[in-house]
Amino acid sequence: MPTMTAPQGHPGVTALTAQEREVLHALGCGLEDAEIADTLALPEDVVAGRLGGVLVKLGLRNRAAAIVHAFDCGLVVPGLGPRGQAAVPGAAFPARTGPASGPWLRVSVLGPLRVRLAGRPVDVGPVRQQAVLAALALSPDRSVSRRQLLDGVWGTESPGGNVVPVYVYRLRKSLRTGECPDSVIRRDRYGYGLVRDVVEVDVACVEELVTAAGAAERAGDLTEAVRLCSRALELFRGEPLAGLPGPSAESERLRLTGRRVALAQRKADWQLELGRVAEAIAGLSALALEEPLNEPVAALLMRALRRGGRRAEALAVFDRTGRRLADELRVAPGEPLLRARWAVLRGDDAGTGRGRAGSA
Repeated sequence: MPTMTAPQGHPGVTALTAQEREVLHALGCGLEDAEIADTLALPEDVVAGRLGGVLVKLGLRNRAAAIVHAFDCGLVVPGLGPRGQAAVPGAAFPARTGPASGPWLRVSVLGPLRVRLAGRPVDVGPVRQQAVLAALALSPDRSVSRRQLLDGVWGTESPGGNVVPVYVYRLRKSLRTGECPDSVIRRDRYGYGLVRDVVEVDVACVEELVTAAGAAERAGDLTEAVRLCSRALELFRGEPLAGLPGPSAESERLRLTGRRVALAQRKADWQLELGRVAEAIAGLSALALEEPLNEPVAALLMRALRRGGRRAEALAVFDRTGRRLADELRVAPGEPLLRARWAVLRGDDAGTGRGRAGSA
């Protein structure tokens, strides 16, 4: 365990009870009150009371200061989760610390834009200003030029002028705290970007979980692969970038929606390999309602229903999807659906494309 040295002016965590240290540790790992309650099997009001005791005993003003204190005194080590367990990538949005002069920020785009700075929600202004921040969050490894932001957020309605610098200025003001006055938005000769190592974006957490799921699959642990894929899907909170305007947001909305569908298919495919047929059917049925014209999803649902001995329902999926394709797109069922129907009629897995439902 690291040596705990208190920041100047504050007592060390040794002033806390074991229960208070446990709550402070979970807070430092980025968990909200409800998540701490679930992790420690405590009622939320007990968690709130213990956090209040921590602030009083350590002479700290707020939760953000408590998080900083947890890192400064060595109670929380980056990469370790609550109770000292190795953190699952992306689990509960694990907190990171950046340079001492910079705040840390969490941006969620897998639903309506949601921003939290030092654990607190932040209002980042009107929708186009939100769209500028989202564009920066979705370009973590490169700078985004002023022209790209104008085209991506305003499209053909680009106002020109200094609207981008003005919005960036306002965002910088919003994304500062008293403890950390520097901005998380940098500027270089190529444009604007978010400062690395002080920002968490939920899309990056999804990709970390997917990478871990792929590693689990290669190791032969499909149960763990399903669990990690489920965690990734849980980070989706509705339509990505919901309500944000501009060509960039629309393009990313389509891409991220497709990503979620591919992950759900991959999870269902693994569930079928594990014999968890009922779970696969439940997930695919919900997905087929959301994606009524998606033939690979319908074909995978037909396969799952056939595996569950529900051949009539599988054929009903084919008929329903075929009608929707004819009515809305004026096309006939494609090869995936035709192969799935043939497999159901034959009563075996021939032609169902058993392998992977899609690379996610």
